[in-house]
Amino acid sequence: MPGPSAVVFDVGHVLYDWDPRILYRRLIPDDAALDAFLRDVCTREWHFQHDAGRPFAETSAELSARNPEHAHLIAEWGPRFSEQIPGPIAGMPELVAELDAAGVPLFAITNFSDEFFAPFRAQEAALFDRFRGIVVSGAERLMKPHAPIYHLALARFGLAPHEALFVDDRQDNVDGALAVGMHAVRFADAATLRADLARYGLLG
Repeated sequence: MPGPSAVVFDVGHVLYDWDPRILYRRLIPDDAALDAFLRDVCTREWHFQHDAGRPFAETSAELSARNPEHAHLIAEWGPRFSEQIPGPIAGMPELVAELDAAGVPLFAITNFSDEFFAPFRAQEAALFDRFRGIVVSGAERLMKPHAPIYHLALARFGLAPHEALFVDDRQDNVDGALAVGMHAVRFADAATLRADLARYGLLG
């Protein structure tokens, strides 16, 4: 198929790191207690409800009812979500800036709570202002790797599938993009992605 002319990024673990331990090690000094809390209470599976569009007020109320001794800690997850994001992945702001300077259209599809993404996007405007469009799963109530979110994003971005190179750290999300006709690569690090972009003719 014809080569891509635009890049569509995932956000978490591609543009920015995410690790709930960063916030909760400030709140739970004991390592064993911290491990237990993130394994048994505020799990990643519980959090993925937010990416699917459920409000934090609902999920936190349910979880606190089941774990009343941890209610004060659960309550910190939403308001302090940006503290779980320590910063960008090494080399990625520079790579995004280089693509933007070269005139490559930049977009994103992210599995992310709409509630949590809005303040984070504002905080990181220097990077996200380079993007021409961002589809957030929590706002659309659609998630990768299912086809509808890719179709929605392509329509909103004004791209045919073959015009987009999708970049994600998860193979299932890469496979989802390939299934709808996009080009796609699995992200490992900025240097590997740079080589992928050069292979597709998007960077010199």
